[in-house]
Amino acid sequence: MNRPVPPPAPGVALRRYGNVEATDLHDFHQIVLGLDGAMVMAVDGRAARVDREVAWLVPAGARHDYAGVGENRQLVLDLPVASLAVPARLFDTARAVRVDAALAGLVGHIAMRAAGAGIAADADAAPPADRDAGPGRRFQWQAAARLCAALLEQTNIGNDDGSNARALDFARIDRWLRAHLQEPLRIADLAAHCGLGLRRFHELFVEAFGETPHRYLQRLRLDTAMTLLADPGRSLADVAFAVGFGDQSAFTHAFTRRFGRAPGQWRAWSN
Repeated sequence: MNRPVPPPAPGVALRRYGNVEATDLHDFHQIVLGLDGAMVMAVDGRAARVDREVAWLVPAGARHDYAGVGENRQLVLDLPVASLAVPARLFDTARAVRVDAALAGLVGHIAMRAAGAGIAADADAAPPADRDAGPGRRFQWQAAARLCAALLEQTNIGNDDGSNARALDFARIDRWLRAHLQEPLRIADLAAHCGLGLRRFHELFVEAFGETPHRYLQRLRLDTAMTLLADPGRSLADVAFAVGFGDQSAFTHAFTRRFGRAPGQWRAWSN
């Protein structure tokens, strides 16, 4: 029996950017979060200063120019499209987002752990897929999942561009799903929560998230399970129940298909 092929790995790294402007383009999404000092980044004519209060989201395939402003240090998340469950429309355009206190605290915590693990890179680091063979792989997956969840918790991300008044507020829906992971998904209830009919809601959901509600929720459950497995005090059965699986066997099967390792093996991975 062939071993399941895991999705491409996200990468989390501490980086310093030089004061000379450079240009880059890559096939993965990127989130740049400020730690110390600042940098300036421009994508498709839209520029923003990245510091502890502002993060910059760069879609895959978008050419971007950047330069550090004096001494600086950033926490950078490289996110292959098929890795974590995030709404597709989060990266439909480059955007600068405000960083609230909760996210800033998490960024600082993850940066400290990354520094302790020796996870750092120059601005032109290798693509995230190359990091799957290096140290700290489990840390990178879990840190990326926690960062994405915290980012989507912010109230200033979602249906905020006014381009389509009928579009779903994807961050609000993501938050609702995360709050109801233990419950069976009834799409009609979620549609009613958004004030929409079932058919129209399904169409708008696929447009915003890039996949069906059930498929997205399944990936979200498994991403959340991945972070819960970091707690050695939780049994595998506890984790399975916490993310909505009725029994440990079904959870183990789904987790192994998603990540290429059983939950127990995941806990031991890269220790």
